[in-house]
Amino acid sequence: MKKFKVGLIGFSIGGHVFHAPFIHENPNLLLYKVSARKPDQQKMLSERYPEAISVSSAEEIIQDPAVDIVVIATSNDVHYSFAKSALEAGKHVVVEKPFTNYSWEADELIGLAKSKGLLLSVHHNARFHADFKTVKSIIASGRLGRVVNYEARYDRFRNFLRPGAWREENLPGSGIHYDLGAHLIDQALQTFGHPQAVFADLRVQRDDAKAIDDFEFILTYPGLKVSLKGQMLAKIPTARYAVYGTNGSFVKWGVDPQEELLRQGVKPSDIQDWGQEQEEYFGQLAIIENGIDVEERIESEVGAGQDFYKNIVNTLLSEEELFVKPEQARDVIRILELAELSWKEQRTISLAGELIS
Repeated sequence: MKKFKVGLIGFSIGGHVFHAPFIHENPNLLLYKVSARKPDQQKMLSERYPEAISVSSAEEIIQDPAVDIVVIATSNDVHYSFAKSALEAGKHVVVEKPFTNYSWEADELIGLAKSKGLLLSVHHNARFHADFKTVKSIIASGRLGRVVNYEARYDRFRNFLRPGAWREENLPGSGIHYDLGAHLIDQALQTFGHPQAVFADLRVQRDDAKAIDDFEFILTYPGLKVSLKGQMLAKIPTARYAVYGTNGSFVKWGVDPQEELLRQGVKPSDIQDWGQEQEEYFGQLAIIENGIDVEERIESEVGAGQDFYKNIVNTLLSEEELFVKPEQARDVIRILELAELSWKEQRTISLAGELIS
């Protein structure tokens, strides 16, 4: 069996929650080297993955000839530079989302990967969440009729700032619109394709905050409005998705269960019902079907974050097409750039000629 050696750059939440467990559980991948700089990260690495080699710098991974795949799970500011160095060193590369801070950086990385015949992908793992898979399936079924409004949101409640957190600073790529908004934009593109235009509302609402902590993107499609929202001051839970069509509506609450389990150190092989939502979070469908009012609780599809790395392996083995293409992730960044321009200039921005995937 072919085993690809993986070098994981970054072992904070991104590395130890969203990447290491799935890499470790894939039979075709070996978690070979990990950059874990802080003592608590090094301790966790030695406890959970004692076979992995702990290193202190990204270069020790990028320049190691034994490494096949470099996974970049760092702060956004070094996604571009680390990915570029890894591609130049002949490595396949997976980058945590958001891909880069600027679309020109994404374009350069895409060109570099193509010129060297290397795999380049971005970890848009929200495509594998139970809630989104369910919503996408309901829309595709046609039971809602022609969809006219789609609302998706990530709401949190944290009315304080985290000291030293780079996402809390007023820097390129910081703010929840780049963090959580990138997920929602990617999901919208996967569901509806390229929009015609974007309008954005971006705000800083918490006391002493510097980075965007409230956003709304409105993506315009022919006959369809897509509204994507997120905020940090939502104490009462809101619906994650609400979809309105000519036949009725579908509303979905709750958060995909995988992240909480991963934060607790639970891996897919540890439990039988990995990725299955509790019944209380099943969505509500209310439609007119064949002239009759119908209301149903729709059982959620099973979340499967492990499918991302399964696809990476199968792509390298020439058995599947790459699921998260870098061009798609680049388009997310371009929409984020134009959303910031929209808010700055207080106008709707046309996306004609801006998206390439």
